[in-house]
Amino acid sequence: MSPENFNTIDRRSVLKGLAGLGASAAFTGLLPAAVFARPPVRKIHLFSKHLQWLDYDAMAETAAAIGFDGIDLTVRPKGHVLPENVERDLPLAVAAIRAAGLIADRITTSVTDPADPLTARILDMAAGQGIEIYRMGWLKYDRDRAIPEQLDLFRARLEQLASLNEKFGIHGAYQNHSGTGVGSPVWDAWLLTRDLDPRWLGVRYDVRHAMAEGTKSWELGLQLLAPQIRSLDVKDFHWIEQNGAWDVESVPLGQGAVDFSHYFRLLEKWGVQADMTLHLEYPLGGADKGKSELTIPAEDVKAAMKKDLDYLRSVNEQ
Repeated sequence: MSPENFNTIDRRSVLKGLAGLGASAAFTGLLPAAVFARPPVRKIHLFSKHLQWLDYDAMAETAAAIGFDGIDLTVRPKGHVLPENVERDLPLAVAAIRAAGLIADRITTSVTDPADPLTARILDMAAGQGIEIYRMGWLKYDRDRAIPEQLDLFRARLEQLASLNEKFGIHGAYQNHSGTGVGSPVWDAWLLTRDLDPRWLGVRYDVRHAMAEGTKSWELGLQLLAPQIRSLDVKDFHWIEQNGAWDVESVPLGQGAVDFSHYFRLLEKWGVQADMTLHLEYPLGGADKGKSELTIPAEDVKAAMKKDLDYLRSVNEQ
């Protein structure tokens, strides 16, 4: 065989081999792994606030029947578990969730102060029950004091809380929220968490609130916070005019301003690996407000939950 033929055959063989080895090339280093990687399928938890008209067993059974992967349990004043009763009631709620075949790895709290005796009690009991993530409460600015001065104070508090989280082996997540509180501008949440170990304290990212405050710049905030994000809150909204002023109104998923397909592509682009908690904050007979009694049929509430879940899952699995 001539050298010319050998080179031609060799080149063809290599190209053919590469085509056939596509799946394994990611592991051998011949081609980038990203070429073959699928976007992560994120677990979807239901915020238990919307089922506070049910006891623990019925709450878990309802969420399972609708099709959720898990429940994000409220452990806060007026929640499913009251903080002062955490030792007694959290094990009961967690057991009910897991008995229904659901994931019980996250709770939503009002924790902000590491010196509050209830804080250690909640974190200790939660970690002992296998809870991995808790959403914190919100910090508020004093509008009569300088912002930088307050950020220094908040940073010191969060450092102490991160140390407490490390002691118990649990992650604390601060949620960005619309309005004028800490985290609303997003950049302040980054300033407060950037030097902390994200294993112990980071950000619960809420795209609805980020878009309401950031409009077109929210993508920059997401990129900035990406290394600190360990969990996500999901909801939708649109703008409405009321009495000559513009305001935001919560709506079912897919009916508002949030382009979830684009949002999930950005999460993938910036390496955010985090599961989601679904919120339903549009009018839902009191379920949207965490009421203990409904003013509409329970089946209507369940149908709304199923519709939002199906939409979110369809986009999540694209």
